[in-house]
Amino acid sequence: MIDTKGTVVAVNGNMVSVRFDGAVSMNEVGYVKVGGKKLKSEVIRIRGDISQLQVFEITKGITVGDEVEYSGDMLAVEVGPGLLGQVYDGLQNPLPQLAAQTGSFLERGVYLDALPTDKEWAFTPVAKVGDKVERADTLGTVPEAAFTHRIMVPFGLYGTYTISSIKSAGSYKIRDTIAELKDEKGNIVPVALSFRWPVKRPVDCYEERLKPVDPMVTRVRLIDTFFPVARGGTYCIPGPFGAGKTVLQQITSRHADVDIVILAACGERAGEVVETLKEFPELTDPRTGRSLMERTIIICNTSSMPVAAREASVYTAVTLAEYYRQMGLHVLLLADSTSRWAQAMREMSGRLEEIPGEEAFPAYLESTIASFYERAGLVRLKDGSLGSVTVGGTVSPAGGNFEEPVTQATLKVVGAFHGLSRERSDARKYPAIHPLDSWSKYKGIIPAEKVAYAHGFMRRGSEVEQMMKVVGEEGTSLDDYVVYLKGDFLDSVYFQQNSFDAVDAAVSPERQAYTFGIILKILASKFTFDDKNEARSWFNKLRQKFLDYNGSEWKSERFASLEKEIESTVAERSKGVDKAAEKVLA
Repeated sequence: MIDTKGTVVAVNGNMVSVRFDGAVSMNEVGYVKVGGKKLKSEVIRIRGDISQLQVFEITKGITVGDEVEYSGDMLAVEVGPGLLGQVYDGLQNPLPQLAAQTGSFLERGVYLDALPTDKEWAFTPVAKVGDKVERADTLGTVPEAAFTHRIMVPFGLYGTYTISSIKSAGSYKIRDTIAELKDEKGNIVPVALSFRWPVKRPVDCYEERLKPVDPMVTRVRLIDTFFPVARGGTYCIPGPFGAGKTVLQQITSRHADVDIVILAACGERAGEVVETLKEFPELTDPRTGRSLMERTIIICNTSSMPVAAREASVYTAVTLAEYYRQMGLHVLLLADSTSRWAQAMREMSGRLEEIPGEEAFPAYLESTIASFYERAGLVRLKDGSLGSVTVGGTVSPAGGNFEEPVTQATLKVVGAFHGLSRERSDARKYPAIHPLDSWSKYKGIIPAEKVAYAHGFMRRGSEVEQMMKVVGEEGTSLDDYVVYLKGDFLDSVYFQQNSFDAVDAAVSPERQAYTFGIILKILASKFTFDDKNEARSWFNKLRQKFLDYNGSEWKSERFASLEKEIESTVAERSKGVDKAAEKVLA
């Protein structure tokens, strides 16, 4: 019920100042009336009887004196069956239905139901009349795609409730009352298949928060082996424009070992978003053999949309992720790109006339970014099951400068850093993650000492390469040149991965460990060559065999045949194993 109204007293871009009469709360939703439309906005600051609202729509036509209605509700999303497979904007409007209603050019002031209200769901109760329940307890289940969707006590109902009535098994619509709960004062609270939850309030209905330990397998060798991501952890992918951030996210979303994938295009260029919307419905999920969209939610807020909606899209995405985590599912949230979100914050901070920080970003940039990534995590629920939200965010620093504020603020809070390199991108080395700049605090699928030994060849090989740029190849010793060739071999056959190859695009942890063991023996072997040309020719030959090996089916006849060829080629030149590596290989 709307009981507070106000009047616009100033307009500054997408921010309006409103003098109100009544009670107004931070993050409350208000509607600015203009041209017969109601434009959705959010209260971001209150000073006396003046509230300042960021408008999620184009503010053309708003003038001093226009009326504003306050809803009394926080900016929230509707959660329940029917979320999977949806494409939303930052305010949880389903974009296909919005386009069908308004046409290709979306009209402002049009807001649709987030979930289909006419679809019926097969509800099966698991609780019974007389049971004592608390928020997030399961009342029943509904099948959704390949998952069992839990119908839970709304997260906003604090205290203990008694089930006074609950529907029997049958088909019900999303807004139908399926249970009635009685609180300790005897008040009856109806519960439907869906409910609303404020996007800026973390879901904290779990029993215990755990430290992320187990790796989230992405089937990308460079990530899983050298720079792993933990299930329930955080990571970032900074890189210059065109370095492959979006492509890497799409590959990860397809092959990562998670249940649900949520893509938040929070200000990415419209062309890349369109490509995602076209490709995802046609992709086959390697886990289920069905459409990948059946376990995906896309929050689409491109750079051509109003800046205020970028912030809303980030929080909408993470709230939906927490909701599915509360069902004991593992969720991967990919935000692309958080730089656009930070730029929107900078723009709004300027309009609020706040004291600017570095590069005019708001002084609270670090704490805001940290609060977003902190909503990731691995949790134990009341029934003992585990659920997780893993958050990966891309950053688009201008010119690929990792020293700029958004990248630095992100690096302080994430557990892994996958820095993309323009040099590697231009050299068509996929993924373009720089193997010397990147790092991870998490445990991977390969023992750390083995990874460190192999990574040493990459580092030493890079040093030799830099030296050769100064003194030339002829000024380098043969032993140093072999170290350089070993590092280049590791880069070519393990770091780089062919995303267009049906086999090499996604590599299982078992195959990664097996292949890494073979490469480790090659790196540890002592080889003798007459000159650098012979060494280069031999490593080129071995590299080609290994690339064919990577493209062969796991444990197929061709796989076994190529492995024998590789072992034979190595045995011809090997003069034993380096003593320093004996302990690592044991």
